[in-house]
Amino acid sequence: MSARLYGTPPHQVFLVHGGPGAPGEMSPVARRLGDSMGVAEQLQSKRSLSGLLEELKGDIEDHSTVDHGTVEHSTGPVVLVGYSWGAWLSYIFAAEYPRLVRKIILVSSGPFEASYAAEIMKTRLSRLNDHEKKQVEALEQQLAEEGPARNDVLMQYGKLMSQADSYAPILPDANEDVQVDVAAFQSVWSEAALLRSSGELLKFGPRISCPVTVIHGDYDPHPAEGVIEPLRSVIGNLKYMKLQNCGHTPWKEQMAKDIFYEILQQELQE
Repeated sequence: MSARLYGTPPHQVFLVHGGPGAPGEMSPVARRLGDSMGVAEQLQSKRSLSGLLEELKGDIEDHSTVDHGTVEHSTGPVVLVGYSWGAWLSYIFAAEYPRLVRKIILVSSGPFEASYAAEIMKTRLSRLNDHEKKQVEALEQQLAEEGPARNDVLMQYGKLMSQADSYAPILPDANEDVQVDVAAFQSVWSEAALLRSSGELLKFGPRISCPVTVIHGDYDPHPAEGVIEPLRSVIGNLKYMKLQNCGHTPWKEQMAKDIFYEILQQELQE
């Protein structure tokens, strides 16, 4: 299964999680939106960029239709809501398959040029105490080693990064079921990082014909200007929505959660 479905068909909103290799992290958003619309929480299972693009294409073709007896009718292009790494995947997908996408919403995207990424870890570490910084260093060393426990290590590492990324976090959602995959992370991220460092990532922009909305927290260590400024140079129909007192995961922020959902609902209806 590469997608979980919420609400009633047709499923024309597709949530694309981050990581890479963190399926399930957008389940709280899917449940919230599923109360009023058909939503697909897309679960990335492939370990290459090309594989992920084909998987997403298949899910959209399979689920964004209405079954009338023996005939399935397409209901038109979908909206992709991409979070973190998923914002990049949605952006690339919109360039590769423009007929399938009505709009892309990039939530907490990573910067599109490498020069903006240099300060991310420095900002994160500045928000951790000395003990936590030593934990980060030890976990990074373990992730570099082969072993069966690396998924657990990545989970611990992710929790520390989430702590540094958050402004005023709410309690974890008991129903959230995130299964991290180190192999997927390393394989896909190596491709993605090369796209950015080579400048190839931005070259997808001029091929995107649909509207693009960026939603970004002002406390996110991933700098918003690293998303907005590069994209403005390659995309004409671009909107930027800034969230105050918000870190990297808006739906987990006490002071930003409600306005995030208000903005998201409005963007999905436009």
